[in-house]
Amino acid sequence: MNNQVKTVCDVRLNNNSQLAGFTKSSDLPYFLEKIGNIKYVHWVRVAPEKELLKKWQKKEISWRQYEEEYLTMLMRRNIQEMDIFEQLDRGCLLCSEPTAEQCHRRLLAEYLKNSIPDLEIIHL
Repeated sequence: MNNQVKTVCDVRLNNNSQLAGFTKSSDLPYFLEKIGNIKYVHWVRVAPEKELLKKWQKKEISWRQYEEEYLTMLMRRNIQEMDIFEQLDRGCLLCSEPTAEQCHRRLLAEYLKNSIPDLEIIHL
């Protein structure tokens, strides 16, 4: 594996959706372990709140408003106190969006980089 991922950090709110396919929480840890000896963790605490996600999906708020509300949520949840930092070493954030431009995984990665200046962000 080129990127040497050690842990997939699932940042989706709903990791059991019918749309998740093989990435459902019941299947993904098995495949990751068997295929690449990769660990799986679900970081629901950094997933967007259901109401916020729905407002964005229904286009009731702009991307800029979504960003602001999501980042405020991270601060309110005080995610710096989460025991996640060792999982970031060769960790890969997983969500449902195909690209990082309008995705909370990018916002989360940038937020974490503010706490960990030497954190390298690579979009796969």
